[in-house]
Amino acid sequence: MLQLTKDTFAVFVPLGLIGFYRYLWFTIKLLAYFFYRPMKPKDNPTYRPEYDVTIVVPTIDAGEEFKEAAHSWLENNPKEIIIITETKMREPLQELANSVDPTRIRVLTVPKANKRLQMVEGIRNATSEIVVFADDDAIWAPTTLEYILACFEDPNMGGVGTSQTVKSVGRYQTVWEVLAGFRLTIRNIEIAASTHIDGGVCCLSGRTAAYRTCILQDPQFQYQFTHDFWLGKYPLNSGDDKFLTRWMVYHGWNTYVQVCKEAELLSTFKDNWRFVKQVLRWTRNTWRSDFRSLFTERRIWSRHPYVAFTMVDKIFNPITLLSGPISVMAMMIKGDFHLPIWDIIISYVVWLMMTRIVKLLPHLFRRPQDIIWVPAFLIFGYYFAIMKIYALFTLHEVGWGTRAGIDQTPAELAQEKEKQQLEQQEQQQQQQQQPRLDTEKTALSHSAATQAAISAAAAAATATHYEQQQLMQKNMSMNVDLPPRPDSPGSRDLIRHFSRQQEQQAQRQAGQQRAGRSQRMEEIDDNDNEYYEDPDVYEYNQDDELAQYFAQADAALASMEEEDYGHSRTINHGYGRGGSSRGGGKGGYM
Repeated sequence: MLQLTKDTFAVFVPLGLIGFYRYLWFTIKLLAYFFYRPMKPKDNPTYRPEYDVTIVVPTIDAGEEFKEAAHSWLENNPKEIIIITETKMREPLQELANSVDPTRIRVLTVPKANKRLQMVEGIRNATSEIVVFADDDAIWAPTTLEYILACFEDPNMGGVGTSQTVKSVGRYQTVWEVLAGFRLTIRNIEIAASTHIDGGVCCLSGRTAAYRTCILQDPQFQYQFTHDFWLGKYPLNSGDDKFLTRWMVYHGWNTYVQVCKEAELLSTFKDNWRFVKQVLRWTRNTWRSDFRSLFTERRIWSRHPYVAFTMVDKIFNPITLLSGPISVMAMMIKGDFHLPIWDIIISYVVWLMMTRIVKLLPHLFRRPQDIIWVPAFLIFGYYFAIMKIYALFTLHEVGWGTRAGIDQTPAELAQEKEKQQLEQQEQQQQQQQQPRLDTEKTALSHSAATQAAISAAAAAATATHYEQQQLMQKNMSMNVDLPPRPDSPGSRDLIRHFSRQQEQQAQRQAGQQRAGRSQRMEEIDDNDNEYYEDPDVYEYNQDDELAQYFAQADAALASMEEEDYGHSRTINHGYGRGGSSRGGGKGGYM
C-alpha cells in the first residue's frame, strides 16, 4: 500500500488514520468477544420454564415453519404459548395451533394487524413471571429457556436476548441468506463484546427476547409502547425491540445476551431481493432509536458508555466506509499514480477482501463454503453505506416494508389521523351534550317518580281510611265485642315508604283521631265496645286477641285519666312502638 500511495502520500495520511482506527476498533471487539462468557444455569434455579414462562408470538401469516418453531418451544417446556393474530386470521391460526398442541397453545386476536398491539394483548393475558417474545419462525435449541432464565437470577435483570444464525428456507442458502448470515456473525461479535465490556447492548433482538412480566404489565409502559411517534406525528409499528431495550436502560434494569450454542436460535430470512427492504427497515429503526438514546433520553451515556460510543461510531460509519473507494477513484481519474490503473484496482480489491475475510472468520469456520460470497458481501457493504444515508433522510417512512396488510404510506397515515381527530371531536361533542340530556332525563324521571309516589300514597291512605270507616260502621251496627282484624295492613306499610311529609301528615291525622276518640269515651256505655283507629296497633299486635287488647287499653286509659290528668280531653296515647307489656296481653304503650 505504501508503494501505491507514495505519489500522494499526504492525501492518504487521513485515510490511513481512519483505517487504523477502524481496525483497532474491530480488534477491541474481537478480544472482548473471545473473553465473553455466558451465564450458566444453576442446579436449583429460581425460575423454571413450566411455572414461570409464557411465550408470546405476534403473527399474521404464520406458515409451515411455525410448526417446527412451535415444537422447539414446547421442547423447552414453557407454561403456555400465546399466539396473537388479527381477527380474520384466527381460524387458520387456530387450526395450525391445534395441529401442534391445543392444550398449551392459545390463540388470541386483535381487530387490526399491529405488532405492538398484538404484543400488548399477549402481555395482558400472561400469568407467569417471565414473558418471552418470539417470531413465528424462531427455532430454539432444547436448552434455550434454561439459559435465558439463568440471567434472571439477578433481581435487577430486566431483559435477556440470545445469539442468532440463519436457517435456510430451501435446501441451499441463497446469496441473500448468506449475506444475512454474515451480518448475524458480526452482530453476535458486537453484542457479546458490549455485554462483556459494560453490560449493555444496542438492541435485544425481537426474534427472541425475554422480559420480566411486571415491567411489561406496567400501564405506563403499555401506553407509551402503543403510542410511540417519531417527531410526534409518525406512529411506529416496527422497532418494538429497540423501544423495549431503551425502556430497560432508561428505567434502570440490566440487560444481558446469551451468546452460546445452548441458547442460539435459528431464524429464516427473506431469500430474495426483499431482504434489502428488511435491512432498510432495520436501518431506519436503528437511526431513530440511537438518536433517542444519545440525544433525548441520554441515560445510555452514564450506564453503558461503550454502547453509547458504538452508536456514535455507527453515525459516521457510512462516511468512513465510503471515503476509501471514493478517494481511490478520484486519484485514478486525476491520473497522479505512477502505476497502471488495473494494478491499483486489483491491489485495492485484494486488500478489502482480506480484511473482510478476517472479520468473517467466525462464520467461515462454521460454513467454509460461504467464502465464495465474500465479494458479494463487500459490494453489499458499500451499498449498505449508501442505504444508511438514504434511510437517514427518510425516517418519516414508518411502513413495515415486508408484511402485507399492515404497511401505510404517510398520506394514508395523515388521512387516518384526520379521521381519528374527527371521531374524537364528535365524541367530545356527544360528551358535552350528554350531561344536559342526563339532567333532563333525571329531572323527568324524578318528577314522574314523585308524582307516582304521591298518587300511590294518596290511594293507599284513601283505601285504608275507607276500610276503617266501613269496619267501624259495621261494628257499631252489630254491637259486637270486637271487630275482626283486617286481613292485611299492607296499605299502611306502603305509606311508610314515602316522603317524611306524608308521615308527618299521617301523624297529625292520628293525633286528631285520638283526641276525638277521647271525647267520645265519655259518652259511650262501659259495656259498649268502640273501635279506635290506630295504625300502630296492627303493626305490633297482629297476633293478639283484639278483645283482650282493647279491654286492657281501655282500663289503662281510664286509670291514667283519673290519676294524672283528671279529664279525658287531654289524653294522647300511642300503642305498640317501644312499649312494654301490661297484664297478660302482648301489647305495649307509651
